[in-house]
This record gives sequence, C-alpha cells and structure tokens, in this order.
Amino acid sequence: MDAQSAGRAARSLELLHSLSYFVPEVGERLAEVGLEPGRMGYVAGRAAPMGAVNAGVVTAAFFNFSPDAVAAVIPRAWDLAAPHVIVEARYRAVGEAYVRLLGESVIASPEMAEAADLLSTAARGIPGVEGRPLYAGYAALEWPSAPHLSFWHALTVLREYRGDGHTAALQTAGLSGLEALITHTATGRGFQKKFALTRRGWSEDQWNAACDSLRDRELLDARGELTADGSDLRNLIEDLTDDIALTPWAALGEDGVARVVELATPWRDTVVAAGVFPAGVFGPKVRTAS
Repeated sequence: MDAQSAGRAARSLELLHSLSYFVPEVGERLAEVGLEPGRMGYVAGRAAPMGAVNAGVVTAAFFNFSPDAVAAVIPRAWDLAAPHVIVEARYRAVGEAYVRLLGESVIASPEMAEAADLLSTAARGIPGVEGRPLYAGYAALEWPSAPHLSFWHALTVLREYRGDGHTAALQTAGLSGLEALITHTATGRGFQKKFALTRRGWSEDQWNAACDSLRDRELLDARGELTADGSDLRNLIEDLTDDIALTPWAALGEDGVARVVELATPWRDTVVAAGVFPAGVFGPKVRTAS
C-alpha cells in the first residue's frame, strides 16, 4: 500500500465523516443538551473527546481557527454541557442522520457491517497517540456497537489522526493556521473564501494581511492565486501528510482499502445528492462524487 493511494482513499471517504458538521440532527441534539447554535456546536462537538480543555488547547488542535472565535465559545461551552454529554449527543445525532440519509436497509445491511469492520481494522492499526491530540481524544472513547456508528467512529478516528499529521506538515512548511487556510483555498480544493472566513472566524483584514505575507514569500501572486512555489509547497505538504498517515491504511492492506472504498462510495454519493453540503462551500476542484 503506497502513501498516495492511501491518501486518495482517505479523501474519498472524508465526506462521510464531515457530514456531521452540516446535518441538522447534530445542531438539534447539541442544542437539546444546552449548547448555543452556531459555532459553539462545531467547536465544542469536535473538541469534546479531549475533555474540558481551555481555548488555547482547542485552538492549537484545530490549527486554522481564529483564537478569538474559539475563545468566544470555549470554555463557556463546558459550563453549558459536560464534554461526555456532548459526545453522546453528537454520536446519537450522527446515527440519526445516517439512518435518514442512507435508509434503514443500508444501515442494517451486511455491507455496512463489513465496511465498519474494515475501517475498524485500519483505525486499530494506528500505532500511538504521540503528537496527535485530537486523535488521542477520539481513540479514548468507547467503541460504538452499532455498525453504522462504528463505521463513522472509525472514519473519524482516521480523519483526526490524519488531520493531526497534516498540522505537523503545515508547521514544517512554515505556514500559520490562517496561511494554511488561505493556501488551501487557493488550490481550489478547500473552502471558498467567504465560507472559510465565516466558518473559521477570521476577519477580512486578517485574511488580507496574511495574503500580503504570503505574497512577500512569493507563495501567492497579485491575484491571490498560488505561484509555482506555492503550488509546490502545497503538494509537498499533501505528500508529507499522506506519508505520515499511511500506517493504519497499510494495516488494512490494498485489498481491504479497495473494498471499503467500493462499499462506501455509493453512500457518499447518496449524501452528496441529498444536498447535505451547501453550494458554495468547497472550491471548484473538489469532486464530491465519482
């Protein structure tokens, strides 16, 4: 199993994890346990497996969020709902969303159980928690018994493991969190600028200042597009991310990876067709379906 093939597999499945940030069930269940609507649900919901940590820890782990945006909801969220309560509500909501989007027949199918087993094999092949704070939080949770929740949990563990490594790669490349967000947007594969600003809590002035810094380093051109050096740097970051995320996928093996992608691709396409991800969120080069 080579790193680039493993990276393609991870990216092809990621929407089945990230739907949790867009489906209404998650916001509704988190509101029921006391969280405020909006950014608090995302930040507290994703960070809760790490426990009642302070805003600095969450900012460090999330990397490309505005510190002010995180501090506006953390640690206040922990006063509204304990982290373990948030975790339980979020998992319950994801389960409900999977049932609604994929249907009871898919949820109860042998294919879902097989996919959950395969992804669990990969996730359990992760060698350790060193330098991986978000992964460590999720790895410490009790493994769900329902196959569709086991599938999502394994996918989330793998995604956060990869994400922690991606942060290390971005730092190795000398990019700040905001610079990482800008350069990813410039690839056409990340968020659109408006969504990135809103979702991550940065101001237009902060964005423009970071763009100026990237131009000074000759990573962006006058139009805000990546230069040749900028494209090379982003490619290097992605290659390094693939390299340091390979171990769990290698544990599953080429046949296992191919099989789980085969099983899950129709589910991903169903989620995309259902309009879970609003228009204008992702850049023009993102392929959300085969």
